[in-house]
Amino acid sequence: MDFSYTEEQLALQETLQRFVSREYDFETRRNLSSSDLGFSADAWKQYADLGLLSLPIPEEYGGLGGNAVDIMLIMEMVGRGLLLEPYFSSVVLSGCLIRDAAPAAMKQAVLPAIAAGKLKVAFACYEAAGRYDLAHVATRAVSDGKGGWRLTGDKSVVQDGPSADRYLVSARISGSLTDRDGLALFLVDRNAPGVSLTGYTTQCGRRAADVRFENVVVGADAMIGGPGKAIHIIERGVDRGIAALCAEAIGIMTALNEATLNHLKTRKQFGVPIGKFQALQHRMADMFIATEQARSMAIIAAVHADSDDAAARQRAISGAKTYIGQAARLVSQQAVQLHGGMGLVDEMIVSHYFKRLTMINIGFGDADYHMARFSSALEA
Repeated sequence: MDFSYTEEQLALQETLQRFVSREYDFETRRNLSSSDLGFSADAWKQYADLGLLSLPIPEEYGGLGGNAVDIMLIMEMVGRGLLLEPYFSSVVLSGCLIRDAAPAAMKQAVLPAIAAGKLKVAFACYEAAGRYDLAHVATRAVSDGKGGWRLTGDKSVVQDGPSADRYLVSARISGSLTDRDGLALFLVDRNAPGVSLTGYTTQCGRRAADVRFENVVVGADAMIGGPGKAIHIIERGVDRGIAALCAEAIGIMTALNEATLNHLKTRKQFGVPIGKFQALQHRMADMFIATEQARSMAIIAAVHADSDDAAARQRAISGAKTYIGQAARLVSQQAVQLHGGMGLVDEMIVSHYFKRLTMINIGFGDADYHMARFSSALEA
Protein backbone atom coordinates (compact mmCIF):
# COMPACT_ATOMS: atom_id res chain seq x y z
CA MET A 1 0.00 0.00 0.00
CA ASP A 2 1.28 3.48 -0.95
CA PHE A 3 1.31 5.82 2.06
CA SER A 4 3.06 8.69 0.25
CA TYR A 5 1.24 12.03 0.03
CA THR A 6 0.37 13.85 -3.19
CA GLU A 7 2.08 17.07 -4.21
CA GLU A 8 -1.15 18.98 -3.53
CA GLN A 9 -1.41 17.58 0.00
CA LEU A 10 2.19 18.42 0.82
CA ALA A 11 1.83 21.92 -0.65
CA LEU A 12 -1.21 22.60 1.55
CA GLN A 13 0.63 21.38 4.64
CA GLU A 14 3.69 23.46 3.82
CA THR A 15 1.52 26.55 3.36
CA LEU A 16 0.13 26.21 6.90
CA GLN A 17 3.60 25.43 8.25
CA ARG A 18 4.94 28.68 6.77
CA PHE A 19 2.04 30.59 8.29
CA VAL A 20 2.72 29.13 11.73
CA SER A 21 6.44 29.86 11.62
CA ARG A 22 5.89 33.40 10.31
CA GLU A 23 2.86 34.66 12.22
CA TYR A 24 2.03 32.27 15.07
CA ASP A 25 5.04 32.20 17.35
CA PHE A 26 4.78 31.03 20.95
CA GLU A 27 4.40 34.49 22.51
CA THR A 28 1.66 35.38 20.05
CA ARG A 29 -0.13 32.20 20.99
CA ARG A 30 0.15 32.92 24.72
CA ASN A 31 -1.32 36.40 24.24
CA LEU A 32 -4.18 35.05 22.14
CA SER A 33 -4.99 32.43 24.75
CA SER A 34 -5.51 35.10 27.40
CA SER A 35 -7.54 37.41 25.13
CA ASP A 36 -11.33 37.79 25.33
CA LEU A 37 -11.93 35.79 22.14
CA GLY A 38 -9.31 33.15 22.89
CA PHE A 39 -7.96 32.94 19.34
CA SER A 40 -7.08 35.13 16.35
CA ALA A 41 -9.96 36.37 14.19
CA ASP A 42 -7.39 37.49 11.59
CA ALA A 43 -5.87 34.01 11.48
CA TRP A 44 -9.34 32.52 10.99
CA LYS A 45 -9.84 34.74 7.94
CA GLN A 46 -6.47 33.68 6.58
CA TYR A 47 -7.41 30.01 7.00
CA ALA A 48 -10.46 30.71 4.85
CA ASP A 49 -8.33 32.47 2.22
CA LEU A 50 -5.88 29.56 2.18
CA GLY A 51 -8.69 27.06 1.62
CA LEU A 52 -8.21 25.28 4.94
CA LEU A 53 -11.80 25.81 6.09
CA SER A 54 -13.18 24.48 2.81
CA LEU A 55 -10.88 21.45 2.67
CA PRO A 56 -13.40 18.67 3.52
CA ILE A 57 -16.43 20.44 2.02
CA PRO A 58 -17.71 19.20 -1.39
CA GLU A 59 -16.97 21.32 -4.43
CA GLU A 60 -20.66 22.03 -5.09
CA TYR A 61 -20.76 23.91 -1.77
CA GLY A 62 -17.62 25.94 -2.35
CA GLY A 63 -15.15 23.43 -0.95
CA LEU A 64 -12.17 21.39 -2.09
CA GLY A 65 -13.65 17.91 -1.58
CA GLY A 66 -10.88 16.65 0.70
CA ASN A 67 -10.90 13.49 2.82
CA ALA A 68 -9.71 12.39 6.26
CA VAL A 69 -6.09 12.01 5.10
CA ASP A 70 -6.11 15.63 3.90
CA ILE A 71 -7.45 16.65 7.32
CA MET A 72 -4.69 14.63 8.99
CA LEU A 73 -2.00 16.72 7.29
CA ILE A 74 -3.61 19.95 8.44
CA MET A 75 -4.22 18.73 11.99
CA GLU A 76 -0.57 17.74 12.31
CA MET A 77 0.37 21.37 11.66
CA VAL A 78 -2.36 22.51 14.07
CA GLY A 79 -0.57 20.44 16.69
CA ARG A 80 2.91 21.75 15.89
CA GLY A 81 1.70 25.33 16.14
CA LEU A 82 -0.68 24.74 19.06
CA LEU A 83 -3.24 26.70 17.05
CA LEU A 84 -6.17 28.00 19.10
CA GLU A 85 -8.70 28.62 16.33
CA PRO A 86 -11.82 26.38 16.26
CA TYR A 87 -10.74 24.41 13.18
CA PHE A 88 -11.30 21.04 14.81
CA SER A 89 -14.75 21.75 16.22
CA SER A 90 -16.20 23.77 13.36
CA VAL A 91 -14.66 22.20 10.26
CA VAL A 92 -13.64 18.65 11.21
CA LEU A 93 -16.41 17.70 13.63
CA SER A 94 -19.40 19.81 12.65
CA GLY A 95 -18.63 20.60 9.03
CA CYS A 96 -17.97 16.99 8.06
CA LEU A 97 -21.03 15.76 9.93
CA ILE A 98 -23.28 18.26 8.15
CA ARG A 99 -21.62 17.32 4.86
CA ASP A 100 -22.39 13.64 5.38
CA ALA A 101 -25.85 13.64 6.91
CA ALA A 102 -27.67 16.98 6.69
CA PRO A 103 -30.55 17.63 4.27
CA ALA A 104 -29.66 19.43 1.05
CA ALA A 105 -31.18 22.76 2.14
CA MET A 106 -29.09 22.82 5.31
CA LYS A 107 -25.92 21.94 3.41
CA GLN A 108 -26.55 24.78 0.97
CA ALA A 109 -27.12 27.25 3.80
CA VAL A 110 -24.34 26.17 6.17
CA LEU A 111 -21.41 24.62 4.32
CA PRO A 112 -20.47 27.63 2.12
CA ALA A 113 -20.60 29.84 5.21
CA ILE A 114 -18.24 27.51 7.10
CA ALA A 115 -15.88 27.41 4.11
CA ALA A 116 -15.82 31.21 3.95
CA GLY A 117 -15.11 31.55 7.67
CA LYS A 118 -18.42 33.35 8.28
CA LEU A 119 -20.02 30.64 10.44
CA LYS A 120 -18.62 28.60 13.32
CA VAL A 121 -20.41 25.50 14.58
CA ALA A 122 -19.72 23.55 17.80
CA PHE A 123 -20.67 19.93 18.48
CA ALA A 124 -22.68 19.51 21.71
CA CYS A 125 -22.86 15.75 22.17
CA TYR A 126 -21.65 14.98 25.72
CA GLU A 127 -23.39 15.30 29.07
CA ALA A 128 -21.87 15.39 32.55
CA ALA A 129 -23.27 12.06 33.75
CA GLY A 130 -22.54 10.22 30.51
CA ARG A 131 -18.74 10.45 30.54
CA TYR A 132 -17.74 9.08 27.10
CA ASP A 133 -21.06 7.38 26.28
CA LEU A 134 -22.57 9.15 23.26
CA ALA A 135 -25.88 7.35 23.79
CA HIS A 136 -26.21 8.69 27.35
CA VAL A 137 -28.49 11.61 26.50
CA ALA A 138 -30.87 13.22 28.98
CA THR A 139 -31.55 16.26 26.77
CA ARG A 140 -35.08 15.90 25.43
CA ALA A 141 -36.70 17.04 22.20
CA VAL A 142 -40.51 17.14 22.29
CA SER A 143 -42.74 17.81 19.30
CA ASP A 144 -44.42 21.21 19.48
CA GLY A 145 -47.39 19.97 17.48
CA LYS A 146 -46.54 22.25 14.54
CA GLY A 147 -43.84 20.16 12.92
CA GLY A 148 -41.06 21.63 15.06
CA TRP A 149 -39.37 20.61 18.31
CA ARG A 150 -38.66 21.97 21.78
CA LEU A 151 -35.25 21.11 23.29
CA THR A 152 -34.48 21.03 26.99
CA GLY A 153 -31.26 19.84 28.61
CA ASP A 154 -27.60 20.52 29.34
CA LYS A 155 -24.43 19.75 27.37
CA SER A 156 -20.99 19.69 28.97
CA VAL A 157 -17.52 20.70 27.76
CA VAL A 158 -18.64 21.86 24.33
CA GLN A 159 -15.34 22.57 22.60
CA ASP A 160 -15.13 26.14 21.28
CA GLY A 161 -18.67 26.67 22.55
CA PRO A 162 -18.12 30.36 23.53
CA SER A 163 -17.27 31.40 19.95
CA ALA A 164 -19.79 29.21 18.09
CA ASP A 165 -22.63 30.73 16.07
CA ARG A 166 -24.59 27.49 16.09
CA TYR A 167 -24.58 24.18 17.93
CA LEU A 168 -25.09 20.63 16.73
CA VAL A 169 -27.10 19.16 19.61
CA SER A 170 -27.96 15.52 20.31
CA ALA A 171 -31.35 15.08 21.98
CA ARG A 172 -33.62 12.19 22.87
CA ILE A 173 -37.04 12.01 21.27
CA SER A 174 -37.88 8.54 22.64
CA GLY A 175 -36.53 5.73 24.81
CA SER A 176 -34.74 5.67 28.15
CA LEU A 177 -31.56 7.47 29.21
CA THR A 178 -28.96 5.22 27.55
CA ASP A 179 -30.90 3.66 24.65
CA ARG A 180 -29.03 3.82 21.37
CA ASP A 181 -32.32 4.22 19.51
CA GLY A 182 -34.41 7.33 19.94
CA LEU A 183 -31.76 10.01 19.37
CA ALA A 184 -31.94 12.95 17.00
CA LEU A 185 -29.48 15.66 16.00
CA PHE A 186 -30.44 19.33 15.66
CA LEU A 187 -28.74 22.48 14.42
CA VAL A 188 -29.53 25.21 16.96
CA ASP A 189 -28.79 28.92 16.71
CA ARG A 190 -26.75 30.28 19.60
CA ASN A 191 -29.04 33.31 19.88
CA ALA A 192 -32.24 31.29 19.97
CA PRO A 193 -34.42 32.08 23.03
CA GLY A 194 -33.62 29.63 25.84
CA VAL A 195 -29.95 29.04 24.93
CA SER A 196 -27.44 30.03 27.61
CA LEU A 197 -23.85 29.05 28.30
CA THR A 198 -21.01 29.23 30.76
CA GLY A 199 -17.68 29.60 29.00
CA TYR A 200 -14.25 28.83 30.44
CA THR A 201 -10.62 28.20 29.54
CA THR A 202 -9.45 24.59 29.50
CA GLN A 203 -6.12 23.32 30.83
CA CYS A 204 -4.45 23.65 27.44
CA GLY A 205 -5.54 27.26 26.90
CA ARG A 206 -8.47 26.62 24.57
CA ARG A 207 -12.10 27.53 25.24
CA ALA A 208 -15.09 25.35 26.05
CA ALA A 209 -18.57 25.88 27.45
CA ASP A 210 -21.37 24.18 29.33
CA VAL A 211 -24.52 24.95 27.34
CA ARG A 212 -28.10 24.92 28.64
CA PHE A 213 -31.14 24.57 26.38
CA GLU A 214 -34.33 25.72 28.07
CA ASN A 215 -37.41 24.91 25.98
CA VAL A 216 -35.61 25.99 22.79
CA VAL A 217 -37.83 25.93 19.70
CA VAL A 218 -36.37 24.64 16.41
CA GLY A 219 -38.05 23.92 13.12
CA ALA A 220 -38.41 20.57 11.40
CA ASP A 221 -35.69 21.67 8.97
CA ALA A 222 -33.17 21.82 11.87
CA MET A 223 -33.04 18.02 12.21
CA ILE A 224 -30.13 16.07 10.73
CA GLY A 225 -30.39 12.44 9.69
CA GLY A 226 -34.01 11.73 10.59
CA PRO A 227 -35.69 11.08 13.94
CA GLY A 228 -34.50 8.36 16.30
CA LYS A 229 -31.49 7.06 14.35
CA ALA A 230 -28.84 9.71 14.94
CA ILE A 231 -26.46 7.58 17.03
CA HIS A 232 -24.71 6.16 13.95
CA ILE A 233 -24.24 9.65 12.51
CA ILE A 234 -22.88 10.94 15.82
CA GLU A 235 -20.49 8.01 16.27
CA ARG A 236 -19.13 8.38 12.76
CA GLY A 237 -18.59 12.10 13.27
CA VAL A 238 -16.80 11.54 16.58
CA ASP A 239 -14.64 8.79 15.06
CA ARG A 240 -13.53 11.20 12.37
CA GLY A 241 -12.78 13.75 15.06
CA ILE A 242 -10.68 11.24 17.02
CA ALA A 243 -8.64 10.48 13.90
CA ALA A 244 -7.98 14.21 13.55
CA LEU A 245 -6.94 14.48 17.20
CA CYS A 246 -4.52 11.59 16.67
CA ALA A 247 -2.92 13.58 13.86
CA GLU A 248 -2.74 16.68 16.07
CA ALA A 249 -0.97 14.60 18.71
CA ILE A 250 1.61 13.47 16.14
CA GLY A 251 2.38 17.09 15.31
CA ILE A 252 2.88 17.91 18.99
CA MET A 253 5.04 14.85 19.65
CA THR A 254 7.23 15.68 16.65
CA ALA A 255 7.66 19.25 17.89
CA LEU A 256 8.44 18.01 21.41
CA ASN A 257 11.16 15.72 20.04
CA GLU A 258 12.71 18.60 18.10
CA ALA A 259 12.61 20.94 21.10
CA THR A 260 14.07 18.30 23.40
CA LEU A 261 16.85 17.34 21.00
CA ASN A 262 17.78 21.01 20.62
CA HIS A 263 17.88 21.36 24.41
CA LEU A 264 20.15 18.31 24.76
CA LYS A 265 22.54 19.80 22.19
CA THR A 266 22.75 23.23 23.84
CA ARG A 267 22.37 22.62 27.59
CA LYS A 268 25.79 21.93 29.11
CA GLN A 269 26.74 20.06 32.25
CA PHE A 270 30.30 19.26 33.36
CA GLY A 271 31.51 21.28 30.39
CA VAL A 272 29.78 19.21 27.68
CA PRO A 273 26.28 19.18 26.11
CA ILE A 274 24.05 16.84 28.09
CA GLY A 275 23.17 15.12 24.81
CA LYS A 276 26.59 13.46 25.03
CA PHE A 277 25.38 11.32 27.93
CA GLN A 278 24.38 7.88 26.70
CA ALA A 279 21.43 7.48 29.10
CA LEU A 280 19.81 10.62 27.70
CA GLN A 281 20.48 9.48 24.15
CA HIS A 282 18.60 6.26 24.88
CA ARG A 283 15.64 8.20 26.23
CA MET A 284 15.64 10.42 23.16
CA ALA A 285 15.68 7.32 20.94
CA ASP A 286 12.67 5.91 22.81
CA MET A 287 10.78 9.17 22.22
CA PHE A 288 11.55 9.11 18.52
CA ILE A 289 10.52 5.46 18.10
CA ALA A 290 7.27 6.01 19.99
CA THR A 291 6.44 9.00 17.77
CA GLU A 292 7.08 7.15 14.51
CA GLN A 293 5.02 4.16 15.61
CA ALA A 294 2.25 6.53 16.66
CA ARG A 295 2.42 8.19 13.24
CA SER A 296 1.71 4.84 11.60
CA MET A 297 -1.33 4.38 13.85
CA ALA A 298 -2.54 7.89 12.98
CA ILE A 299 -2.32 7.08 9.27
CA ILE A 300 -4.35 3.91 9.80
CA ALA A 301 -6.96 5.92 11.70
CA ALA A 302 -7.18 8.52 8.93
CA VAL A 303 -7.52 5.88 6.23
CA HIS A 304 -10.44 4.28 8.08
CA ALA A 305 -12.12 7.48 9.31
CA ASP A 306 -14.41 7.79 6.29
CA SER A 307 -15.32 4.09 6.22
CA ASP A 308 -18.98 2.99 6.24
CA ASP A 309 -17.95 -0.25 7.98
CA ALA A 310 -18.60 0.78 11.58
CA ALA A 311 -16.85 -2.20 13.19
CA ALA A 312 -13.67 -1.84 11.10
CA ARG A 313 -13.67 1.91 11.61
CA GLN A 314 -14.04 1.61 15.38
CA ARG A 315 -11.25 -0.96 15.60
CA ALA A 316 -8.87 1.31 13.70
CA ILE A 317 -9.86 4.49 15.53
CA SER A 318 -9.84 2.98 19.02
CA GLY A 319 -6.57 1.14 18.37
CA ALA A 320 -4.95 4.37 17.26
CA LYS A 321 -6.37 6.44 20.13
CA THR A 322 -5.16 3.85 22.66
CA TYR A 323 -1.62 3.56 21.33
CA ILE A 324 -1.16 7.26 20.60
CA GLY A 325 -2.44 8.13 24.08
CA GLN A 326 0.17 5.87 25.63
CA ALA A 327 2.94 7.09 23.31
CA ALA A 328 2.02 10.74 23.88
CA ARG A 329 2.27 10.25 27.62
CA LEU A 330 5.74 8.74 27.28
CA VAL A 331 7.02 11.45 24.93
CA SER A 332 5.57 14.37 26.88
CA GLN A 333 6.79 13.12 30.26
CA GLN A 334 10.26 12.40 28.92
CA ALA A 335 10.40 15.84 27.28
CA VAL A 336 9.54 17.52 30.57
CA GLN A 337 12.09 15.40 32.45
CA LEU A 338 14.88 16.08 29.96
CA HIS A 339 14.21 19.81 30.16
CA GLY A 340 14.58 19.65 33.94
CA GLY A 341 12.58 22.07 36.08
CA MET A 342 12.12 24.41 33.11
CA GLY A 343 9.92 21.83 31.42
CA LEU A 344 6.97 22.79 33.65
CA VAL A 345 7.13 26.59 33.59
CA ASP A 346 4.54 28.54 31.60
CA GLU A 347 7.25 30.45 29.73
CA MET A 348 8.43 27.24 28.01
CA ILE A 349 6.44 25.88 25.08
CA VAL A 350 7.20 22.33 26.30
CA SER A 351 4.74 22.74 29.16
CA HIS A 352 2.00 23.84 26.75
CA TYR A 353 2.66 20.87 24.47
CA PHE A 354 2.41 18.65 27.56
CA LYS A 355 -0.95 20.14 28.55
CA ARG A 356 -2.43 19.83 25.08
CA LEU A 357 -1.36 16.18 24.78
CA THR A 358 -2.98 15.51 28.15
CA MET A 359 -6.25 17.02 26.91
CA ILE A 360 -6.10 15.04 23.67
CA ASN A 361 -5.50 11.84 25.62
CA ILE A 362 -8.67 12.22 27.70
CA GLY A 363 -10.82 13.84 24.99
CA PHE A 364 -13.47 11.65 23.31
CA GLY A 365 -12.41 8.67 25.39
CA ASP A 366 -9.16 7.94 27.19
CA ALA A 367 -6.87 4.96 26.56
CA ASP A 368 -8.79 2.67 28.92
CA TYR A 369 -12.12 3.48 27.27
CA HIS A 370 -10.79 2.87 23.77
CA MET A 371 -9.04 -0.32 24.79
CA ALA A 372 -12.43 -1.64 25.92
CA ARG A 373 -14.10 -0.41 22.72
CA PHE A 374 -11.38 -2.01 20.61
CA SER A 375 -12.01 -5.34 22.33
CA SER A 376 -15.76 -5.03 21.75
CA ALA A 377 -15.21 -4.17 18.08
CA LEU A 378 -13.15 -7.35 17.63
CA GLU A 379 -16.22 -9.36 18.59
CA ALA A 380 -18.49 -7.51 16.15
